[in-house]
Amino acid sequence: MSSSPRLRRIATVAVSVFVLLALLVVGNQVRVPYVALGPGPTLNTLGTAKVEDDGEVVERRVVQIDGVPTEPADGHLDLTTVSVHDGLTLFSALGKWMSGTYSVTPRDEVYPPDRTTEEVRQENTAQMVGSEENATAAALRYLDRPTALRVAGVEPDGPAKGVLQVGDEVVRIAGVEVETVKQMREVVSKEAPGTEVPIEIVRQGAPQTVTVTVAQHPADEENGFLGVTAHVVNADPSLKVTYTVGDIGGPSAGMMLALAVIDQLTPGALTHGEFVAGTGTIDPDGEVGPIGGITHKTRAARDAGAKVFLVPARNCAEAVSERPDGLELVKVESLDGAVDALDAIGAGKPAPTC
Repeated sequence: MSSSPRLRRIATVAVSVFVLLALLVVGNQVRVPYVALGPGPTLNTLGTAKVEDDGEVVERRVVQIDGVPTEPADGHLDLTTVSVHDGLTLFSALGKWMSGTYSVTPRDEVYPPDRTTEEVRQENTAQMVGSEENATAAALRYLDRPTALRVAGVEPDGPAKGVLQVGDEVVRIAGVEVETVKQMREVVSKEAPGTEVPIEIVRQGAPQTVTVTVAQHPADEENGFLGVTAHVVNADPSLKVTYTVGDIGGPSAGMMLALAVIDQLTPGALTHGEFVAGTGTIDPDGEVGPIGGITHKTRAARDAGAKVFLVPARNCAEAVSERPDGLELVKVESLDGAVDALDAIGAGKPAPTC
């Protein structure tokens, strides 16, 4: 006997309900291998941040300078961040994507499969520490304050082994004064492999000259290679710069931190009364490098109240593709250029724009 049409309809409805419930369970509980990226918190480098110290929440200046006279610094020089939402379900990923505020990207691009989440966080923290060191070096060099180029590491099988030591201050190489890692590399690379090169250093306060026979560079057989890592450090023992940025990681805050140091060590306000935000890596030479997530950062800055946003030149094309209303995008290639652009805006003159 065949089933009645009514029974068939009931069965069809039951199956549909079952499938729908199954989809709801899957959509709400099963995680997908994606993360959502969106506007993150902003932090005023001229302001304060709350941090935990011995179990207590305390408020400290984001950029604290001690040991030398400083100038009053107020207003906004906000660094910007990108938020990362992990552990997404199918429905939450779709919701983020459809919101228009977030982008959804494969999780492996943020958390590589060969590293744990904790390892990625530690790497981001290390990048921030390096960014802070570069910010101090770039700002002090901009201000013509004392810095030193110090050896940070010597390769165990490199040509400088047994000749240079960690902590040595490098003053001249082959008679050429060097103040940054970039300058050191440029001088050494011009020396033919096998050449004996004199290096003037200061070791434990004592000037001396050592000789290193440069080797062949691993990437270019015609260029010399020293086999050391170095970094630029503050050489004024009375000046101390301390950064308090909370759990923000990565290298992209460098330029904004450097500007905050300059603002506190020079008269007048770099912002000239404008709400300024920005992003960009920095190196000791003051060169500003590109970063990721620029459109999320411009949106975060606009939402925080910024009117001017400092954009690394190589991020300009992407930044203008989603320019937030009411936000001026200023193109920046160097620390000098960032200061000049802010001064131009303060004087009512045009600044380089994206």
